[in-house]
Amino acid sequence: MRVGVEVGGTFTDLVAIDADGAITIAKVPSVPGNPDEGAFNAIVESAVPVSGIDDLVHGSTIATNAVLERKGARIAFVTTSGFRDILIMQRHNRSRVYDLTYRKPQPVVRRRDSFEVTERILADGSVLVPLDAGAVERDLVPRLREGGYEAVAICLLNGYANPAHEEELQSIIARNCQNIEIACSSTVTREFREYERASTTTLSAYVQPVINRYLERFEKRLAQDGFAGRFSVMQSNGGRLPAEGMRRNAITSLLSGPAAGVTGAIRQAGRSGYRDLVTLDMGGTSTDVCLVTAGEPELTAEFSLDGLPVRTPIIDINTIGAGGGSIIWIDDGGMLRAGPVSAGADPGPACYGRGGTRPTVTDAHVIRGTLKPESFLGGRMAIDAQASREAFQPLADSLAMGLEEISDAAIRVANASIVRAMQIVSTERGKDPRDHALVAFGGAGPLHAAHVAGDLGMTTVIVPPHAGVLSAYGLIASDYQQFSTVTRKMLLDDAAPGAIAEVYGDMRKRAIERFVLMGLGSRPRISFFADMRFVGQAFEVAVPVDPPSGLTTSGLRTLFADEHHRVFMHGGDASRPIEIVAFRLGVSAPLKVVPALKEEPGDEEIPFTPWRYHDQGRWRDGVIGHRTAMAPGRTLAGPALIEDDTATIAVPDGWSATRDQHHNLVLTRAG
Repeated sequence: MRVGVEVGGTFTDLVAIDADGAITIAKVPSVPGNPDEGAFNAIVESAVPVSGIDDLVHGSTIATNAVLERKGARIAFVTTSGFRDILIMQRHNRSRVYDLTYRKPQPVVRRRDSFEVTERILADGSVLVPLDAGAVERDLVPRLREGGYEAVAICLLNGYANPAHEEELQSIIARNCQNIEIACSSTVTREFREYERASTTTLSAYVQPVINRYLERFEKRLAQDGFAGRFSVMQSNGGRLPAEGMRRNAITSLLSGPAAGVTGAIRQAGRSGYRDLVTLDMGGTSTDVCLVTAGEPELTAEFSLDGLPVRTPIIDINTIGAGGGSIIWIDDGGMLRAGPVSAGADPGPACYGRGGTRPTVTDAHVIRGTLKPESFLGGRMAIDAQASREAFQPLADSLAMGLEEISDAAIRVANASIVRAMQIVSTERGKDPRDHALVAFGGAGPLHAAHVAGDLGMTTVIVPPHAGVLSAYGLIASDYQQFSTVTRKMLLDDAAPGAIAEVYGDMRKRAIERFVLMGLGSRPRISFFADMRFVGQAFEVAVPVDPPSGLTTSGLRTLFADEHHRVFMHGGDASRPIEIVAFRLGVSAPLKVVPALKEEPGDEEIPFTPWRYHDQGRWRDGVIGHRTAMAPGRTLAGPALIEDDTATIAVPDGWSATRDQHHNLVLTRAG
């Protein structure tokens, strides 16, 4: 029995697949203050006995929320003498150039909690000034003991080149402060760029105690219920780690839910032969989009959370505040807007009947008729259509529009935001979305997908079975995976191939040792990348050099030129010198058997019935029915609404839907 539980901003989703392939799903409201309570509510709702679960994978927003809400641990920051203010000074850029009130993002550690130690390592790894261990024990240790800190972030100058001083400092603190978690930059992100490395390390220390406490509570509850299987946690890179491994690597759990959705979309769309994709995950709070090429998602080495840089491999997902719970409002210029503020899980949209009074995207669908109240979530959740109308009435009065008219306008505003997000991950990166299929999932994604695809000129939309809980499926369909990075600057000359092979051998050995310690075997699949750039460039591109054996200088130049052209649409000046600045190694343990999503056969004799709804400015006469009533190979022309127990799929006029042999609904546009 494999079970995936994903905690979202509005709902907590569960997918369970047993040895015979039978699928159980559950969808319950999230509990923002206690996300683990929502997770166990989903398990109870599913009626799956905890003692019978062999493989449990969990994805949660706990780390992300700790940063966004500033509810992480109280931490101290320790760095080299003279660099105490690196977290405050940051970079000399402005993320919002024309904002006259712009302020740099606030770090998660206060200045008075930042400390210096006497030591200095040079950029080549040589020691200029030894670590003053006596001063550390005499001055720093007492201040850490008295400060009430839960964790310490250690980031010494050039610690990436030689971690000896960081390791010595960690040993001293661990020996004298047994109850304090310690995060070293040389372990968290062994890369150059001091500010980014310091920011990532402090964020790791900030969320580590929070994650540890959360996992302890979760495992304790599992043990009480007789759980004896393997418990894993999803990472933002699209792979999972055993819970024990996550305790030493909490920073990788940021944005794990969206990553699980991408993994699930790749697995399920791949069964139908689609490998070039744009994923559209529209849930209750936000919408996440991602570009997938040849079955592999784009990875990025850095992202920002609340303005703070994080250097760790992550699936390159663009997130916007346009979900089913996004508030519809009128701005100061009199324009209709959708999000980014969301009604969330509590109180939720007005139609949920939990006290929400502000109009949302979900309420707009109820008014337009694109959500049928009596069959929402398979009829398991009551919907108050009158509450939706009452919530939208003030907006309709303000803009002198009818309720159906303004709700339709709200949907189109939300669609425009999604189209823009998809352009950022596709056309702005030299990728034509028309060459890709759109995979729609999340509770609201299939309702918006066809119109969004049409605006981008795309002709194919794939809606997996149980689309509303696809992220939970992605958890149990993910491989075990871990990445490591090390900065090693070198020119691409005749000596480079040998140096690369040496770095690869060392990184591979360390990575396999970590995998063995986590019980994941000693024969993982390995990927290896070199971050390369022309000398003088400020940023680099990740060039696959796997396997590094047999490489030549000319071969590396060719690999770099190809990747440079893919990213920048030109290969650059071949006569310019090239340098390598860092190496990235990924290890993964692929699942021996990937569980498949499917739908139980329904009653195909139940006909689709007439249904009228408002869409694109006018009333449409179409049909509505349940997804399982469509036999494999059957094609249904729009306008139509196709329901399942977790989502509703809109098939607009000019589109048709076919259920294929892998239980995917494939929507195609005529012409």
